[in-house]
Amino acid sequence: MKRKTAKELLADSFRELAADKNIDKITVRDVVENCGYSTATFYRHFKDKYDLIAWDYTRDIEKILDRVGKDQTTWRQALSNAAAYYECHKSYLQNLLLHTTGYDSFLRYMNEINHDSLKERILLASGLDELDEKTEMFIRGYCLGTVNLTCEWILGKYAVQKEDLMDIYEKCLPEPLHQYLF
Repeated sequence: MKRKTAKELLADSFRELAADKNIDKITVRDVVENCGYSTATFYRHFKDKYDLIAWDYTRDIEKILDRVGKDQTTWRQALSNAAAYYECHKSYLQNLLLHTTGYDSFLRYMNEINHDSLKERILLASGLDELDEKTEMFIRGYCLGTVNLTCEWILGKYAVQKEDLMDIYEKCLPEPLHQYLF
């Protein structure tokens, strides 16, 4: 049986608090008191609550993307899993987007996480050490578009089902990237 790490328990505590409280109102003290840790333990792992949020999001997205090529998980299945993740965590993500100081910074960070994860998958699939500038730009454009679209969907601008969101992710992928992911 694998036990949760302190980082995982702190992230769980934060999510639990975020179910009932605006993100901006949650303090580090709230997080540690909720799970029985000290503030010293928190700061040993994270520089602030936004660092915790970023780590937690990165971990979740990487779990989804790391399955590509394993257990017969295809890129299409990973997109479906990502859409399901966003739907499952919609209220938490809405809280993050609506009640996080520095919304634009958070979006930029989400873009970087998604860009870095997608780039890593393409490097693995291509066997290259570096990508050319044009491929980098295709990855960047795709991530900028899908992250912003996802945030708008989470916030209720679009009422499509998660299957439709996954279909949009798939169809928006630039043609030059298909060879690495499909």
